[in-house]
Amino acid sequence: MNIVLLEPEIPQNTGNIARSCAATHSCLHLIKPLGFKTDDKYLKRAGLDYWHLLDIFYYENFNNFLEKNNHPTIFMATTKSKKLYTEVTYHANDFIMFGKETAGIPEEILLDYKETSVRIPMLEEARSLNLSNAVAVVLYEALRQQNFEGLLKQGQLHRHTW
Repeated sequence: MNIVLLEPEIPQNTGNIARSCAATHSCLHLIKPLGFKTDDKYLKRAGLDYWHLLDIFYYENFNNFLEKNNHPTIFMATTKSKKLYTEVTYHANDFIMFGKETAGIPEEILLDYKETSVRIPMLEEARSLNLSNAVAVVLYEALRQQNFEGLLKQGQLHRHTW
């Protein structure tokens, strides 16, 4: 899978998302401007020691992202969608995009992705979920639909056996 963050602002969120991507062998795509420097200590700390497992790509803007990825299928995660994230079929190389923490994905972009815009259900009074939590929810549904291919490492106890 491919996770795309459009202009992320909070380094800890991006670090947590990077860790989720590394643990699931998903690529992380960051579209500038970023609200932090890539050597930010909070970004690095949230990602722990998983950075070497991560395929990460940077883009100057949304159009640059589209061009470099040959205008891929993109699921737009937005609170504005009528369709739930569980009502679509994800394929192994699809892209799932999330907007910046304070504003989400601009409506001008969403207009071109009506059929692939998805949302996570929540109370009407709640504006949104934390970005890293939202990524985890949608990413794991997409991976579930792929039968968690390559990710079914069996759990082991540290001092005992099952």
